[in-house]
Amino acid sequence: MTSESEDLLPGTRRALLHRIAVAQAEGRTPSFVGGVLRDGRVVWTGSRTGLDEAAAPGTDAQYRIGSITKTFTAVLVMRLRDEGLLALGDPLEKHLPGTEVGEVTIAQLLAHSGGLGAEAPAPWWERTPGSLRPSLPDVIGEGARMHPPGRLFHYSNPGYTLLGSLVETLRGMSWEEALRREVLEPLGLNRTSAQPQEPYARGWAVHPWADALLPEPAEDLGLMAPAGQLWSTAADLLRFAWFLAEGDDRVLGAASVREMRTPATPAAAGDWSGTYGLGMQITRSGERTLVGHCGSLPGFLAGLWVCVEEGVAAVALTNATSGPLPGPAAAELVGIVADAEPRLPAPWRPAGDVDTRLLALTGPWYWGTHAYGLRLTSDGGLMLDLLRGGGRGSRFVAAGEDAWTGLDGYYAGETLRMVRRSDGSVSHLDLGSFVFTREPYEPGDAVPGGVDEGGWRGI
Repeated sequence: MTSESEDLLPGTRRALLHRIAVAQAEGRTPSFVGGVLRDGRVVWTGSRTGLDEAAAPGTDAQYRIGSITKTFTAVLVMRLRDEGLLALGDPLEKHLPGTEVGEVTIAQLLAHSGGLGAEAPAPWWERTPGSLRPSLPDVIGEGARMHPPGRLFHYSNPGYTLLGSLVETLRGMSWEEALRREVLEPLGLNRTSAQPQEPYARGWAVHPWADALLPEPAEDLGLMAPAGQLWSTAADLLRFAWFLAEGDDRVLGAASVREMRTPATPAAAGDWSGTYGLGMQITRSGERTLVGHCGSLPGFLAGLWVCVEEGVAAVALTNATSGPLPGPAAAELVGIVADAEPRLPAPWRPAGDVDTRLLALTGPWYWGTHAYGLRLTSDGGLMLDLLRGGGRGSRFVAAGEDAWTGLDGYYAGETLRMVRRSDGSVSHLDLGSFVFTREPYEPGDAVPGGVDEGGWRGI
Protein backbone atom coordinates (compact mmCIF):
# COMPACT_ATOMS: atom_id res chain seq x y z
CA MET A 1 0.00 0.00 0.00
CA THR A 2 1.34 3.41 -0.93
CA SER A 3 -0.03 6.88 -0.40
CA GLU A 4 1.22 10.33 -1.34
CA SER A 5 -0.54 13.53 -0.39
CA GLU A 6 -0.19 17.28 -0.35
CA ASP A 7 -2.37 19.88 1.33
CA LEU A 8 -5.35 17.60 2.01
CA LEU A 9 -6.60 17.16 5.56
CA PRO A 10 -5.86 13.80 7.24
CA GLY A 11 -9.56 12.91 7.30
CA THR A 12 -9.85 13.53 3.57
CA ARG A 13 -6.80 11.40 2.82
CA ARG A 14 -8.20 8.61 4.98
CA ALA A 15 -11.55 8.74 3.15
CA LEU A 16 -9.83 8.56 -0.25
CA LEU A 17 -7.74 5.58 0.78
CA HIS A 18 -10.80 3.89 2.25
CA ARG A 19 -12.68 4.30 -1.02
CA ILE A 20 -10.03 2.59 -3.13
CA ALA A 21 -9.50 -0.10 -0.47
CA VAL A 22 -13.22 -0.94 -0.67
CA ALA A 23 -13.03 -0.96 -4.48
CA GLN A 24 -10.09 -3.36 -4.45
CA ALA A 25 -11.57 -5.70 -1.82
CA GLU A 26 -15.20 -5.78 -2.94
CA GLY A 27 -14.26 -5.70 -6.61
CA ARG A 28 -11.88 -8.64 -6.14
CA THR A 29 -9.19 -7.10 -8.31
CA PRO A 30 -5.43 -7.67 -8.13
CA SER A 31 -4.73 -3.97 -7.67
CA PHE A 32 -6.47 -0.61 -7.66
CA VAL A 33 -4.85 2.81 -8.06
CA GLY A 34 -6.47 6.19 -7.48
CA GLY A 35 -5.36 9.79 -7.73
CA VAL A 36 -6.82 13.26 -7.17
CA LEU A 37 -5.84 16.62 -8.60
CA ARG A 38 -7.04 19.97 -7.28
CA ASP A 39 -6.52 23.29 -9.06
CA GLY A 40 -3.80 21.87 -11.26
CA ARG A 41 -1.81 20.01 -8.58
CA VAL A 42 -1.79 16.32 -7.76
CA VAL A 43 -2.82 16.30 -4.08
CA TRP A 44 -3.22 12.58 -3.47
CA THR A 45 -2.42 9.18 -4.96
CA GLY A 46 -2.91 5.79 -3.39
CA SER A 47 -2.93 2.12 -4.26
CA ARG A 48 -4.16 -1.17 -2.84
CA THR A 49 -3.08 -4.62 -3.92
CA GLY A 50 -3.83 -8.23 -3.17
CA LEU A 51 -0.60 -9.40 -4.80
CA ASP A 52 2.76 -9.93 -3.18
CA GLU A 53 4.30 -6.55 -2.44
CA ALA A 54 7.24 -7.38 -4.71
CA ALA A 55 4.84 -7.89 -7.64
CA ALA A 56 2.41 -5.12 -6.74
CA PRO A 57 2.16 -2.23 -9.24
CA GLY A 58 2.72 1.15 -7.65
CA THR A 59 1.18 4.49 -8.48
CA ASP A 60 3.86 5.09 -11.14
CA ALA A 61 2.95 1.89 -12.97
CA GLN A 62 1.21 2.01 -16.33
CA TYR A 63 -2.26 0.55 -16.71
CA ARG A 64 -4.11 0.13 -19.96
CA ILE A 65 -6.77 2.85 -20.20
CA GLY A 66 -9.00 1.52 -22.99
CA SER A 67 -11.47 4.04 -24.36
CA ILE A 68 -9.96 7.01 -22.54
CA THR A 69 -7.75 6.79 -25.63
CA LYS A 70 -10.69 8.19 -27.61
CA THR A 71 -10.39 11.54 -25.86
CA PHE A 72 -6.74 11.76 -26.94
CA THR A 73 -7.76 10.97 -30.52
CA ALA A 74 -10.48 13.63 -30.36
CA VAL A 75 -7.86 16.20 -29.29
CA LEU A 76 -5.85 15.39 -32.43
CA VAL A 77 -8.94 15.90 -34.60
CA MET A 78 -9.79 19.20 -32.90
CA ARG A 79 -6.25 20.40 -33.58
CA LEU A 80 -6.80 19.72 -37.29
CA ARG A 81 -9.99 21.75 -37.09
CA ASP A 82 -8.29 24.64 -35.31
CA GLU A 83 -5.58 24.68 -37.98
CA GLY A 84 -8.22 24.95 -40.71
CA LEU A 85 -7.43 21.56 -42.24
CA LEU A 86 -11.01 20.37 -41.77
CA ALA A 87 -14.40 21.48 -40.49
CA LEU A 88 -16.41 19.44 -38.04
CA GLY A 89 -19.35 19.52 -40.45
CA ASP A 90 -17.29 18.03 -43.28
CA PRO A 91 -18.35 14.60 -44.48
CA LEU A 92 -15.64 12.01 -43.88
CA GLU A 93 -15.48 11.38 -47.63
CA LYS A 94 -13.98 14.83 -48.20
CA HIS A 95 -10.79 13.88 -46.38
CA LEU A 96 -10.83 10.07 -46.20
CA PRO A 97 -12.48 8.70 -49.35
CA GLY A 98 -13.51 5.13 -50.01
CA THR A 99 -14.81 4.12 -46.57
CA GLU A 100 -18.43 3.46 -47.73
CA VAL A 101 -19.64 5.55 -44.77
CA GLY A 102 -18.30 8.79 -46.15
CA GLU A 103 -21.52 10.76 -45.66
CA VAL A 104 -21.06 10.69 -41.89
CA THR A 105 -19.59 13.96 -40.62
CA ILE A 106 -16.48 14.32 -38.51
CA ALA A 107 -18.53 15.82 -35.68
CA GLN A 108 -20.88 12.82 -35.75
CA LEU A 109 -17.94 10.43 -35.48
CA LEU A 110 -16.54 12.39 -32.55
CA ALA A 111 -19.92 12.36 -30.78
CA HIS A 112 -20.89 8.75 -31.61
CA SER A 113 -23.93 9.95 -33.52
CA GLY A 114 -22.87 8.70 -36.96
CA GLY A 115 -25.07 5.62 -36.71
CA LEU A 116 -22.14 3.20 -37.13
CA GLY A 117 -21.90 -0.18 -35.45
CA ALA A 118 -20.51 -0.47 -31.94
CA GLU A 119 -17.85 -3.08 -32.69
CA ALA A 120 -15.65 -4.42 -35.45
CA PRO A 121 -16.64 -7.75 -37.05
CA ALA A 122 -15.66 -10.99 -35.28
CA PRO A 123 -13.34 -12.19 -33.88
CA TRP A 124 -13.52 -10.07 -30.73
CA TRP A 125 -11.21 -7.20 -31.63
CA GLU A 126 -10.05 -6.37 -28.08
CA ARG A 127 -8.67 -9.86 -27.50
CA THR A 128 -7.15 -10.65 -30.91
CA PRO A 129 -4.22 -9.16 -32.88
CA GLY A 130 -4.88 -6.06 -34.94
CA SER A 131 -3.18 -7.82 -37.86
CA LEU A 132 -6.47 -9.72 -38.34
CA ARG A 133 -8.01 -6.39 -39.44
CA PRO A 134 -5.42 -4.91 -41.80
CA SER A 135 -7.72 -2.48 -43.66
CA LEU A 136 -10.64 -0.18 -42.88
CA PRO A 137 -13.22 -2.50 -44.53
CA ASP A 138 -12.05 -5.21 -42.10
CA VAL A 139 -12.80 -2.85 -39.22
CA ILE A 140 -16.07 -1.40 -40.44
CA GLY A 141 -17.56 -4.61 -41.86
CA GLU A 142 -20.71 -5.06 -43.86
CA GLY A 143 -23.88 -3.35 -42.76
CA ALA A 144 -21.92 -0.74 -40.82
CA ARG A 145 -24.83 1.69 -40.62
CA MET A 146 -27.05 0.82 -37.67
CA HIS A 147 -28.99 4.11 -37.51
CA PRO A 148 -29.49 7.25 -39.62
CA PRO A 149 -26.58 9.63 -39.06
CA GLY A 150 -27.19 12.37 -36.53
CA ARG A 151 -30.35 10.92 -35.03
CA LEU A 152 -29.12 9.37 -31.78
CA PHE A 153 -26.15 8.35 -29.67
CA HIS A 154 -24.78 4.92 -30.52
CA TYR A 155 -21.27 4.22 -29.23
CA SER A 156 -18.94 3.19 -32.04
CA ASN A 157 -15.39 1.90 -31.69
CA PRO A 158 -14.94 1.67 -35.50
CA GLY A 159 -15.93 5.33 -35.68
CA TYR A 160 -12.77 6.25 -33.77
CA THR A 161 -10.72 3.97 -36.00
CA LEU A 162 -11.91 6.15 -38.88
CA LEU A 163 -10.90 9.28 -36.97
CA GLY A 164 -7.44 7.84 -36.34
CA SER A 165 -7.05 7.08 -40.04
CA LEU A 166 -8.20 10.62 -40.80
CA VAL A 167 -5.43 11.99 -38.57
CA GLU A 168 -2.87 9.81 -40.32
CA THR A 169 -4.03 10.93 -43.77
CA LEU A 170 -3.93 14.65 -43.00
CA ARG A 171 -0.74 14.53 -40.93
CA GLY A 172 1.21 12.15 -43.15
CA MET A 173 2.37 10.14 -40.14
CA SER A 174 1.06 7.40 -37.89
CA TRP A 175 -1.61 8.11 -35.29
CA GLU A 176 0.88 7.11 -32.61
CA GLU A 177 3.55 9.51 -33.85
CA ALA A 178 1.09 12.39 -34.21
CA LEU A 179 -0.16 11.77 -30.67
CA ARG A 180 3.35 11.72 -29.25
CA ARG A 181 4.45 14.93 -31.00
CA GLU A 182 1.27 16.97 -30.67
CA VAL A 183 -0.18 15.95 -27.30
CA LEU A 184 1.97 13.73 -25.10
CA GLU A 185 5.26 15.63 -25.34
CA PRO A 186 3.82 19.17 -25.03
CA LEU A 187 1.76 18.19 -21.98
CA GLY A 188 4.64 16.29 -20.37
CA LEU A 189 2.79 12.96 -20.39
CA ASN A 190 6.02 10.97 -20.45
CA ARG A 191 4.46 7.81 -19.01
CA THR A 192 1.68 7.55 -21.59
CA SER A 193 2.39 5.37 -24.60
CA ALA A 194 0.89 3.06 -27.19
CA GLN A 195 2.99 0.13 -25.96
CA PRO A 196 3.57 -0.78 -22.30
CA GLN A 197 6.74 0.49 -20.63
CA GLU A 198 8.05 -0.91 -17.37
CA PRO A 199 6.86 -0.70 -14.71
CA TYR A 200 3.39 -1.67 -15.90
CA ALA A 201 0.56 -3.75 -14.50
CA ARG A 202 -0.31 -7.10 -16.05
CA GLY A 203 -3.93 -7.66 -16.95
CA TRP A 204 -5.92 -10.42 -15.24
CA ALA A 205 -9.30 -12.07 -15.42
CA VAL A 206 -10.72 -13.00 -12.01
CA HIS A 207 -12.87 -16.14 -11.87
CA PRO A 208 -16.47 -15.14 -11.11
CA TRP A 209 -16.97 -18.00 -8.61
CA ALA A 210 -13.50 -18.49 -7.17
CA ASP A 211 -10.51 -16.45 -6.06
CA ALA A 212 -8.47 -17.53 -9.07
CA LEU A 213 -6.67 -15.53 -11.76
CA LEU A 214 -6.14 -15.98 -15.48
CA PRO A 215 -3.71 -13.82 -17.49
CA GLU A 216 -5.35 -11.71 -20.20
CA PRO A 217 -3.61 -11.06 -23.53
CA ALA A 218 -2.36 -7.52 -24.23
CA GLU A 219 -2.82 -7.28 -27.99
CA ASP A 220 -1.66 -4.52 -30.29
CA LEU A 221 -4.96 -3.27 -31.71
CA GLY A 222 -3.59 -2.16 -35.08
CA LEU A 223 -6.06 0.10 -36.89
CA MET A 224 -8.32 0.04 -33.83
CA ALA A 225 -5.59 1.67 -31.69
CA PRO A 226 -7.19 5.17 -31.74
CA ALA A 227 -10.22 3.64 -29.99
CA GLY A 228 -8.41 2.02 -27.06
CA GLN A 229 -4.67 1.33 -27.32
CA LEU A 230 -3.03 3.59 -24.74
CA TRP A 231 -1.25 2.79 -21.48
CA SER A 232 -0.87 5.50 -18.83
CA THR A 233 -0.42 6.25 -15.14
CA ALA A 234 -2.57 8.01 -12.57
CA ALA A 235 -0.26 11.04 -12.54
CA ASP A 236 -0.25 11.42 -16.33
CA LEU A 237 -4.02 11.08 -16.55
CA LEU A 238 -4.52 13.70 -13.86
CA ARG A 239 -2.39 16.14 -15.84
CA PHE A 240 -4.45 15.30 -18.92
CA ALA A 241 -7.65 15.87 -16.95
CA TRP A 242 -6.50 19.36 -16.00
CA PHE A 243 -5.78 20.07 -19.67
CA LEU A 244 -9.37 19.03 -20.44
CA ALA A 245 -10.56 21.58 -17.88
CA GLU A 246 -8.27 24.50 -18.69
CA GLY A 247 -6.82 23.93 -22.14
CA ASP A 248 -3.22 24.58 -23.14
CA ASP A 249 -2.37 26.77 -26.12
CA ARG A 250 0.45 24.44 -27.07
CA VAL A 251 -2.15 21.75 -27.78
CA LEU A 252 -5.72 23.14 -27.71
CA GLY A 253 -6.94 26.44 -26.34
CA ALA A 254 -9.56 26.80 -23.63
CA ALA A 255 -12.36 27.51 -26.11
CA SER A 256 -11.73 24.28 -28.00
CA VAL A 257 -11.62 22.05 -24.92
CA ARG A 258 -14.79 23.79 -23.70
CA GLU A 259 -16.35 22.84 -27.04
CA MET A 260 -15.32 19.23 -26.47
CA ARG A 261 -17.04 19.33 -23.07
CA THR A 262 -20.30 20.64 -24.54
CA PRO A 263 -23.08 18.07 -25.20
CA ALA A 264 -23.10 17.22 -28.90
CA THR A 265 -25.54 14.33 -29.05
CA PRO A 266 -28.85 13.27 -27.47
CA ALA A 267 -28.69 11.01 -24.44
CA ALA A 268 -28.94 7.30 -25.14
CA ALA A 269 -32.50 5.98 -25.15
CA GLY A 270 -33.76 5.63 -21.58
CA ASP A 271 -30.62 7.18 -20.08
CA TRP A 272 -30.96 10.78 -18.90
CA SER A 273 -28.00 10.70 -16.52
CA GLY A 274 -25.44 11.74 -19.09
CA THR A 275 -24.56 12.50 -22.67
CA TYR A 276 -21.51 12.86 -24.91
CA GLY A 277 -19.53 15.80 -26.22
CA LEU A 278 -16.73 15.66 -28.80
CA GLY A 279 -14.68 12.76 -27.51
CA MET A 280 -15.79 13.25 -23.91
CA GLN A 281 -18.43 11.69 -21.72
CA ILE A 282 -20.58 14.08 -19.69
CA THR A 283 -22.42 12.86 -16.62
CA ARG A 284 -24.01 13.99 -13.37
CA SER A 285 -22.82 12.94 -9.93
CA GLY A 286 -25.25 14.37 -7.43
CA GLU A 287 -25.35 18.10 -8.16
CA ARG A 288 -22.02 18.07 -10.01
CA THR A 289 -21.35 17.84 -13.71
CA LEU A 290 -18.38 15.63 -14.52
CA VAL A 291 -16.58 15.35 -17.84
CA GLY A 292 -14.01 12.80 -18.90
CA HIS A 293 -14.11 9.20 -20.05
CA CYS A 294 -14.08 5.61 -18.87
CA GLY A 295 -12.30 2.71 -20.51
CA SER A 296 -11.97 -1.04 -20.54
CA LEU A 297 -9.97 -3.71 -22.30
CA PRO A 298 -9.50 -7.34 -21.28
CA GLY A 299 -7.53 -7.19 -18.05
CA PHE A 300 -8.06 -3.49 -17.37
CA LEU A 301 -10.66 -0.92 -16.32
CA ALA A 302 -10.15 2.83 -16.03
CA GLY A 303 -12.04 5.99 -15.14
CA LEU A 304 -11.18 9.69 -15.42
CA TRP A 305 -13.49 12.51 -14.31
CA VAL A 306 -13.04 16.22 -13.76
CA CYS A 307 -15.44 18.72 -12.20
CA VAL A 308 -14.46 21.97 -13.87
CA GLU A 309 -16.45 24.15 -11.46
CA GLU A 310 -14.82 22.61 -8.38
CA GLY A 311 -11.37 22.37 -9.95
CA VAL A 312 -11.09 18.71 -8.89
CA ALA A 313 -10.18 15.71 -11.06
CA ALA A 314 -9.80 12.04 -10.14
CA VAL A 315 -8.52 8.89 -11.79
CA ALA A 316 -9.09 5.23 -10.92
CA LEU A 317 -7.24 2.32 -12.54
CA THR A 318 -7.39 -1.44 -12.04
CA ASN A 319 -6.01 -4.54 -13.72
CA ALA A 320 -9.02 -6.86 -13.93
CA THR A 321 -11.44 -7.56 -16.76
CA SER A 322 -14.46 -7.11 -14.49
CA GLY A 323 -15.23 -6.36 -10.88
CA PRO A 324 -14.70 -2.85 -9.51
CA LEU A 325 -16.07 0.06 -11.51
CA PRO A 326 -13.39 2.76 -11.76
CA GLY A 327 -15.83 5.26 -13.29
CA PRO A 328 -18.09 5.53 -10.23
CA ALA A 329 -15.06 5.24 -7.96
CA ALA A 330 -13.32 8.18 -9.65
CA ALA A 331 -16.54 10.19 -9.40
CA GLU A 332 -16.68 9.47 -5.67
CA LEU A 333 -13.04 10.50 -5.23
CA VAL A 334 -13.96 13.87 -6.76
CA GLY A 335 -16.91 14.12 -4.39
CA ILE A 336 -14.89 13.22 -1.31
CA VAL A 337 -12.47 16.08 -1.86
CA ALA A 338 -15.03 18.61 -3.11
CA ASP A 339 -17.40 17.91 -0.20
CA ALA A 340 -14.81 17.71 2.57
CA GLU A 341 -12.69 20.61 1.38
CA PRO A 342 -14.78 22.92 -0.83
CA ARG A 343 -12.92 25.13 -3.22
CA LEU A 344 -12.21 28.55 -1.73
CA PRO A 345 -13.62 31.32 -3.89
CA ALA A 346 -11.13 33.72 -5.40
CA PRO A 347 -10.98 36.93 -3.38
CA TRP A 348 -13.04 39.78 -4.75
CA ARG A 349 -10.89 42.50 -6.21
CA PRO A 350 -11.91 45.83 -7.68
CA ALA A 351 -11.49 46.16 -11.42
CA GLY A 352 -8.28 47.68 -12.68
CA ASP A 353 -10.23 49.87 -15.09
CA VAL A 354 -13.92 50.50 -15.66
CA ASP A 355 -15.45 51.40 -19.02
CA THR A 356 -17.84 54.20 -18.08
CA ARG A 357 -19.75 53.68 -21.32
CA LEU A 358 -20.55 50.12 -20.24
CA LEU A 359 -21.10 51.17 -16.64
CA ALA A 360 -24.01 53.30 -17.84
CA LEU A 361 -25.68 50.15 -19.19
CA THR A 362 -25.68 48.29 -15.91
CA GLY A 363 -28.69 47.86 -13.67
CA PRO A 364 -32.28 46.78 -14.35
CA TRP A 365 -33.66 46.08 -17.82
CA TYR A 366 -37.09 44.72 -18.65
CA TRP A 367 -38.17 42.18 -21.22
CA GLY A 368 -41.88 42.79 -21.05
CA THR A 369 -42.54 42.58 -17.31
CA HIS A 370 -39.59 40.28 -16.59
CA ALA A 371 -36.95 42.15 -14.59
CA TYR A 372 -33.34 41.46 -15.55
CA GLY A 373 -30.10 42.79 -14.14
CA LEU A 374 -27.14 43.64 -16.37
CA ARG A 375 -23.73 43.86 -14.75
CA LEU A 376 -20.10 44.07 -15.77
CA THR A 377 -17.95 41.00 -15.22
CA SER A 378 -14.36 41.01 -14.04
CA ASP A 379 -13.13 40.04 -17.53
CA GLY A 380 -14.76 43.06 -19.16
CA GLY A 381 -17.83 41.23 -20.42
CA LEU A 382 -21.49 41.44 -19.45
CA MET A 383 -23.79 39.21 -17.42
CA LEU A 384 -27.56 39.27 -17.92
CA ASP A 385 -29.63 37.52 -15.23
CA LEU A 386 -33.30 37.29 -14.35
CA LEU A 387 -33.71 39.03 -10.98
CA ARG A 388 -36.51 36.84 -9.61
CA GLY A 389 -36.78 33.09 -10.07
CA GLY A 390 -34.95 30.93 -12.57
CA GLY A 391 -34.74 32.07 -16.14
CA ARG A 392 -32.71 32.75 -19.20
CA GLY A 393 -29.37 34.21 -18.21
CA SER A 394 -26.05 34.33 -20.03
CA ARG A 395 -22.58 35.78 -20.01
CA PHE A 396 -21.58 37.91 -22.98
CA VAL A 397 -18.25 38.86 -24.53
CA ALA A 398 -17.58 41.89 -26.70
CA ALA A 399 -18.11 41.29 -30.42
CA GLY A 400 -17.63 44.72 -31.97
CA GLU A 401 -19.10 48.17 -31.55
CA ASP A 402 -22.19 48.04 -29.33
CA ALA A 403 -22.46 44.24 -29.70
CA TRP A 404 -21.76 41.21 -27.51
CA THR A 405 -21.97 37.44 -28.11
CA GLY A 406 -23.52 35.03 -25.61
CA LEU A 407 -21.13 32.48 -24.09
CA ASP A 408 -23.50 30.12 -22.31
CA GLY A 409 -27.06 29.42 -21.21
CA TYR A 410 -30.11 30.10 -23.36
CA TYR A 411 -28.41 32.89 -25.27
CA ALA A 412 -25.18 31.05 -26.16
CA GLY A 413 -24.09 32.30 -29.58
CA GLU A 414 -26.82 34.94 -29.73
CA THR A 415 -25.95 38.62 -30.24
CA LEU A 416 -26.82 41.30 -27.72
CA ARG A 417 -26.94 44.73 -29.38
CA MET A 418 -27.18 48.22 -27.96
CA VAL A 419 -29.68 50.16 -30.08
CA ARG A 420 -29.27 53.92 -30.07
CA ARG A 421 -31.64 56.77 -30.81
CA SER A 422 -30.81 59.40 -33.39
CA ASP A 423 -29.24 61.58 -30.69
CA GLY A 424 -26.86 58.77 -29.69
CA SER A 425 -28.59 57.86 -26.41
CA VAL A 426 -29.43 54.23 -25.73
CA SER A 427 -33.01 53.29 -26.63
CA HIS A 428 -33.00 49.58 -25.77
CA LEU A 429 -31.13 46.32 -25.93
CA ASP A 430 -31.92 43.82 -28.66
CA LEU A 431 -31.19 40.16 -27.91
CA GLY A 432 -32.24 37.78 -30.66
CA SER A 433 -35.28 40.01 -31.40
CA PHE A 434 -36.16 40.32 -27.69
CA VAL A 435 -36.33 43.99 -26.70
CA PHE A 436 -35.09 45.04 -23.24
CA THR A 437 -36.13 48.52 -22.07
CA ARG A 438 -35.27 50.51 -18.96
CA GLU A 439 -38.89 50.44 -17.80
CA PRO A 440 -41.50 47.69 -18.32
CA TYR A 441 -43.45 48.49 -21.50
CA GLU A 442 -42.01 51.99 -21.55
CA PRO A 443 -44.28 54.32 -23.57
CA GLY A 444 -42.70 55.81 -26.67
CA ASP A 445 -39.91 53.24 -26.74
CA ALA A 446 -39.30 50.38 -29.15
CA VAL A 447 -41.72 47.89 -27.61
CA PRO A 448 -42.86 45.30 -30.16
CA GLY A 449 -46.62 45.62 -30.65
CA GLY A 450 -46.67 49.06 -29.05
CA VAL A 451 -47.98 50.11 -25.63
CA ASP A 452 -51.64 50.67 -24.80
CA GLU A 453 -52.35 54.41 -24.76
CA GLY A 454 -54.14 54.18 -21.43
CA GLY A 455 -50.96 53.02 -19.72
CA TRP A 456 -50.81 51.11 -16.45
CA ARG A 457 -54.07 51.12 -14.44
CA GLY A 458 -55.89 49.56 -11.54
CA ILE A 459 -59.12 47.59 -11.76
